[in-house]
Amino acid sequence: MKVRRIKTISEFHRVRGLTPPLHPLVSLVDYGEAKILPEYIGEHWIFDFYSVGIKRNVGTLRYGQQEYDFDGGILSFIAPGQRLSIVPNHRARMKPSGWLLLLHPDFFWKTSLAKSIREHDFFGYAINEALFMSEKEEATLEGILLQIQREIATNMDAFSQDIIIAHIELLLQYANRYYQRQFITRKKENHTVLTKVEALLDAYFNEEQTIDTGLPTVQYLADKLHFSPSYLSSLLKSLTGLNAQQHIHEKLIAKAKEKLANTELSVSEIAYGLGFGHPQSFSKLFKSKVNLSPLEFRTGCN
Repeated sequence: MKVRRIKTISEFHRVRGLTPPLHPLVSLVDYGEAKILPEYIGEHWIFDFYSVGIKRNVGTLRYGQQEYDFDGGILSFIAPGQRLSIVPNHRARMKPSGWLLLLHPDFFWKTSLAKSIREHDFFGYAINEALFMSEKEEATLEGILLQIQREIATNMDAFSQDIIIAHIELLLQYANRYYQRQFITRKKENHTVLTKVEALLDAYFNEEQTIDTGLPTVQYLADKLHFSPSYLSSLLKSLTGLNAQQHIHEKLIAKAKEKLANTELSVSEIAYGLGFGHPQSFSKLFKSKVNLSPLEFRTGCN
């Protein structure tokens, strides 16, 4: 499968059969006007810029090794370096529609957005973890995108960059709000995920997989549950206040306490048995979580 790296927004416009962008570093694309030219069908694409899309009826997108149906209206986020491909939906009753905001890092690299954009975990979510919006939410975000378009379409001046960036930051804050709403409305389903995380960690430690594979990782849990690591962390944090890595540490400390209190194993043996390559790393983590060294904790149990 051919992989095409699309380095510039101008190149994206050319590949999708669009007229050249009004600005080389930021563009709002009417998705209904974007084409899938025959020579590009089936390719995997990697962008060197950010993409934020409100899309409807765009067919099937492949992200990684899985396909996802995009007939509904959703909001998705793609960061530079992520791979995806699009398969046209010839059976769709309606023409694809929506908006695609393209944003090159060079547009904002010396601004507040350069830091804040990295704090939004949803740029690490997979396609199937996109945001499903109500009509009211969609209208709010579409209004912000059209404000960006109007600013791009005017004669750019000394204020234009700041105004566009302010609109983008507002859009991302709304996305944060709506993702939290999505976590809440799917709370029952998400509690099932929490139960599965606990079961996976219990099984991992109880079966002593750590001896051969080391400590469990967020990637391991995400792969088992078919989520992206960042989405799993966000979901767990919305439920418990702890991200995925913190859940792993909580389970690890609980297992360590159990072994310290109920076995004669040395601290080094416990550390290796839990998957640590060095006992010092185990002792440091244990003390940071319990405020006691492993030996001090064991002494207190006797």
